[in-house]
Amino acid sequence: MKNMIIASTSTVYGSDYLAYLLPEISLLFKDADTVLFIPYARPSGISYDEYTRIVKNAFAKISKKVVGIHQFDNPKEALENAKAIFTGGGNTFELVNQLYKNDILVVLKKVLENGTPYLGTSAGGNICGVSMMTTNDMPIVYPPSFETLGCLPFNLNAHFIDAVQNSTHMGETRETRIKEFHVFNNTPVMGLREGSWLKVTGNSITLKGNLTARWFVPNKTPIEIESESEFLSQ
Repeated sequence: MKNMIIASTSTVYGSDYLAYLLPEISLLFKDADTVLFIPYARPSGISYDEYTRIVKNAFAKISKKVVGIHQFDNPKEALENAKAIFTGGGNTFELVNQLYKNDILVVLKKVLENGTPYLGTSAGGNICGVSMMTTNDMPIVYPPSFETLGCLPFNLNAHFIDAVQNSTHMGETRETRIKEFHVFNNTPVMGLREGSWLKVTGNSITLKGNLTARWFVPNKTPIEIESESEFLSQ
């Protein structure tokens, strides 16, 4: 029975790292004293140790210890024995690359489906979809596959940004890029705005936060999903 929080971002404007989510995280990880952290996404190219220190400082506020998966000789066993798991944001290509390199994608999916509480922010949320193909990140490495965990029956576009009216910027909008994805793929996509998250309990998926999410399906006009809307994954 899946027990997950999948958030668009770790940090909202004007707030500290994970601060807006700490009450939810406290409930999600209430039965765990130690959280296994997966630092593979390396935001801004920081080291695993530096990233883990940032997470430790945040989780100390809710009296949780943190240990990085890179500190274990056997990452598969670390996942199997974990009481709670957090995957942070950064570059989704490198995150997925390392999950395959360490041969732990299948094990991670298994423990999540068996109920190990999981928090994923940004890239750590992107990997919960069918594939990572709607990430915003630059392809700085080439993972063996774009297929990810499939804990959600759709893809995410984290940090989703609406087009700015009267802007002179001529680059593609997020909506434009998702439409390009749907020329070749049928997987629905949720544009998850910053400050929003998904609460996954078993087969129930609920949009949380104060904002709507934008829902994209091939050959249909995108629609807005209201906060507290519930989906069933099966």
